[in-house]
Amino acid sequence: MITAGDIRKGIIFDDGSSTDPKNPSLFLVVDFQHVKPGKGAAFVRTTLKNVLTGKTLDRTYNPTEKINDISIERKEMMYLYNDGGLYYFMDNQTYDQVPFNKETISDALNFIVENTNCQVQFYNDQPISVEPPMFVELTVTKTEPGVKGDSVKTGGKPATLETGYTLTVPLFINEGDRIRVDTRTGEYMERL
Repeated sequence: MITAGDIRKGIIFDDGSSTDPKNPSLFLVVDFQHVKPGKGAAFVRTTLKNVLTGKTLDRTYNPTEKINDISIERKEMMYLYNDGGLYYFMDNQTYDQVPFNKETISDALNFIVENTNCQVQFYNDQPISVEPPMFVELTVTKTEPGVKGDSVKTGGKPATLETGYTLTVPLFINEGDRIRVDTRTGEYMERL
């Protein structure tokens, strides 16, 4: 048990709303803010993601409210391939292949290609989320060519990566360039 005042990004907890002990309501803290208004009591404003359904919601807590933190097992696994609606990962220790549905890996698909090592979180031997590496190197597959001397546009231009993810890149980036992307923010870091 922890208090709501101890909430941080990345914590997974059971909010106690499920009546089935085998299927708890597990939430991942996506964002949080401790608020101390001028009048009234302080509270914690959170953005939560249900790790089983993928839906997000906003919720506020009293900082002294008790929350059931849960024990999560983390394994490093390599993404191998997808076959229809299933995505196969291999346990790097046992070499077992485990299929995941698209809802489980959701946002990670924007940043992983075959043979990418990821952190997979398990609860009661069931995979609940996949975290890509903090930085990934991907190839730009589609973008408009930059015009030499065009300094009017300072904001950049859209580019599509090999995973299908679209982000804003500087004007000098061309198709076929390898770039580094921060998976936490989904933003361009540098050209390689």
